[in-house]
Amino acid sequence: MGNNINRREFISLTGGFAGMAALASMGISGWGDNEAEVTVDEIESKQHSCDVLVIGGGMAGLFAAIKAHDAGAKVLFVSKGRLGSSGQTPFAKGIFEYDPKNAKLTIDEFVEKVSLSAIGTNNRVYTRQLAEHSKARVDELREWGFFESPLYNKSFSKPINERQIPLMERITITNLIKENGKIAGAAGFSIDEKEVHFFNAKSVILCTGAGGFKPNGFPICDLTHDGTIMAYNIGAKVTGKEWNDGHPAKEKNAAASFDGWGDMFLQKPSTTDINIRHDLGVDMNYQAYVGGGGSMRMGPQGPNGGASVKGGPQRPAGLDNQMPGGQGSKPEGGKRPPKGKEGGAPPGMSGGVVGGSSAGMSIHKSEGLVPINDKCESNIPGLYAAGDALGSHMTGGIYTQIGSSLAGSAVQGAVAGEAAAEYSGKTEIQKLSKSKINTIQSEIFAPLKRESGYSPAWVTQTLQGIMIPNFVLYVKKESMMRAALAYVVELRESHLPYLRAKDLHELRLVHETRNMIITAEMKLKASLMRKESRCSHYRMDYPEIDHENWDAWINIFKGDNGEMLFEKQAFDSWS
Repeated sequence: MGNNINRREFISLTGGFAGMAALASMGISGWGDNEAEVTVDEIESKQHSCDVLVIGGGMAGLFAAIKAHDAGAKVLFVSKGRLGSSGQTPFAKGIFEYDPKNAKLTIDEFVEKVSLSAIGTNNRVYTRQLAEHSKARVDELREWGFFESPLYNKSFSKPINERQIPLMERITITNLIKENGKIAGAAGFSIDEKEVHFFNAKSVILCTGAGGFKPNGFPICDLTHDGTIMAYNIGAKVTGKEWNDGHPAKEKNAAASFDGWGDMFLQKPSTTDINIRHDLGVDMNYQAYVGGGGSMRMGPQGPNGGASVKGGPQRPAGLDNQMPGGQGSKPEGGKRPPKGKEGGAPPGMSGGVVGGSSAGMSIHKSEGLVPINDKCESNIPGLYAAGDALGSHMTGGIYTQIGSSLAGSAVQGAVAGEAAAEYSGKTEIQKLSKSKINTIQSEIFAPLKRESGYSPAWVTQTLQGIMIPNFVLYVKKESMMRAALAYVVELRESHLPYLRAKDLHELRLVHETRNMIITAEMKLKASLMRKESRCSHYRMDYPEIDHENWDAWINIFKGDNGEMLFEKQAFDSWS
């Protein structure tokens, strides 16, 4: 190293927040000259027009594009990755199917039991919608060959190709565009070609998934809350940031996602029956924190093969934790997915495991844009969201039903597609102003023009060191969250304006880093605001449930002066 410190001194310096400050003081700050390999003058600008723009190539995006097209809309389908092959969709292998002929609970009973597990945090309308429409979506997937292969691109491509829906892949969308108070389209750039794209649309459906802080060990590394933050920047309300997903990684080779979860990728998908549960994940982090341990033994009944956690996160009576695997599944070919060695847990959740591998992501379907009705519509006219991009609180602040996430994405994608098509048929397209196009294009490519600045990779690593420790994100207390928030605000104020990019790949990293930092601020401030413990949000300084003050969701929105504002929305109400 060029700063005359040895390995032991370096490790000592990087042991915590103070280490980061010390490194910065020694010049190890990610700052450097920008040797740009792409100039802005080389980049060609292209414009497109459609009725419905669908952003995101996973399960939600698939059904949004298909149903909008089938409802008569001119659809354009844009994906950051490859259709069916990026985000969390290719990992998800269980899809919930509510079949009224064989169901052991009525839909009313199903909704009530989910609400019991969610401790009231779920939106019952979206819980019911999941059950009512899941079978129809599963039947369509079966027709397209979804259950015949562990890879989804072929089955996803079948209905898209049959309908000749135009698809653009490997396009990083960076901006949503609003004109005259309504959605007017989006803008982004190609990863592979020197092109910037402007999409003029009557309506936009965000199917961009959730995201994290690019943690190791779980397949969410290409999801960074892009859609949520783009929508927030134009005035959309966002919710669910205080909840925490608890997926772990294997203790051995913890950073290797395929080592821990590869068997899931290699499985063919299957359907799941009703199996209401209360999967915390955060209880493992709590036990490791209070016990001073780093890894845990996971079995069918929770940490340490069923040992109860003293204190810590509460669980509703009658909903003891059951690790997924084997129970309630209906494989299409009659062969059940392989069980883990510890008695039924799937790959990645058996044996010795460590937490934090999905750090930065909330519970499926609990975070994202705030819906104003049961049509997946946001408070921005013409802007819709589906799947993990919609804060529908379908199962609330906890994961209650194996396979509900994939099914919920399919169901909500279809609902949003039909609603957006109907909206587009009744509205005029809002033309993109030339001044706004020029402004957005300058913003997108500013990091390429910067002569020097911070590396987005270094800023991301700094953010990970601040946010991923379990005593910040999972086992919460005000002092640590405020300390972390001070660092995050510092990154936003003093590092974001100086991010640099030498090529189009690094330009994508810049925009992803920007989105993760804003997300981190949201998560910390929402967690500080919710002064109670419930579901996947646990505070050591407020360990009890507070029904009197906190039977409400937290919504976040941008004020007129750019400040981050917060409001409560009572459970069972619309924004």
